[in-house]
Amino acid sequence: MHLTKFGHACVRIEKNGRRLVVDPGGLTGPEALDGADAVLVTHEHFDHFSEEALRRAARDNPALRIWTNTAVARRLDGLGGRVTAVGEGAAFTAAGFDVGVLGTWHAVIHPDIPRVGNIGFLIDGALFHPGDALTVPDVAVDTLLLPVHGPWSTTGQLIDYVREVGPRQVCAIHDGALNDVGATMVGGLLGDNGPGIGARYHHLPAGASVAMGAEPVE
Repeated sequence: MHLTKFGHACVRIEKNGRRLVVDPGGLTGPEALDGADAVLVTHEHFDHFSEEALRRAARDNPALRIWTNTAVARRLDGLGGRVTAVGEGAAFTAAGFDVGVLGTWHAVIHPDIPRVGNIGFLIDGALFHPGDALTVPDVAVDTLLLPVHGPWSTTGQLIDYVREVGPRQVCAIHDGALNDVGATMVGGLLGDNGPGIGARYHHLPAGASVAMGAEPVE
């Protein structure tokens, strides 16, 4: 597998000429969906889900398929069987990738703010995108996509989360609201200068790629 980081929480995974895109939201450029065969969406928040972008991609590619939770599926009404609602425990194949669904709810932002549904995706048993939650997979994963900045977590919680998951490497996502100073501060705590997360930490700029089992490449 080959992973490319796009804006904020969006990544594209490629294998055998097939392209799977996760969470192309409002902070992601439209190029993330170029050539996509399938799309996964973790939840309904604008930074993970752009109805306009997905409808445009579906119009341009009649073969495009989308898997997501019930709330997002309702907002894509009219696309028929091209959209499949899934929940925790589901397993399916998307664009040649084996996908498992883990998790149920978005992390708590504040008790006064209603929670929305959130599902994470385990791809080919090796790559985990948790969306906006710190869901711990029940299997070992090679690569964890770590949401490094949001109103619902602290860097200390992220350190403990990575230690619990125990991946070989971590790639930062959910960084669209961080400036360069903030990214450096977070990276210092999660990387080699921090207390230790037990995994290699990578902060990929938009457009950079990494091969699963290898170091990041431009």
